[in-house]
Amino acid sequence: QVQLVESGGGLVQPGGSLRLSCASSGSIFSRALMRWYRQAPGKEREFVAWISSGGSASYVNSVKGRFTISRDNAKNTVWLQMDSLKPEDTAVYYCNLLQTPYNVWGQGTQVTVSS
Repeated sequence: QVQLVESGGGLVQPGGSLRLSCASSGSIFSRALMRWYRQAPGKEREFVAWISSGGSASYVNSVKGRFTISRDNAKNTVWLQMDSLKPEDTAVYYCNLLQTPYNVWGQGTQVTVSS
């Protein structure tokens, strides 16, 4: 059974930074595509970033240059470094593991950007 546990959310002022973590159980992490999504109140869940097992990464345009996704396969952990945060980044952030036949979601962590 694969489980994901996110942490690192909180309240931050505009322009501030947060680092989200997502720890995975199980033995498939190193082969999996890892993704971060977010869902703001009243909106659909949207893709934020992904990182391949080899470290290639991609981002939604709205976070390019501000967010950085990274992973450590030895620690079964993926991170999302979020800098220059804006109020529109406020959302619940979810970690996702994709490796056939698994498509696993974490419980989410709240990020609130407000002065």
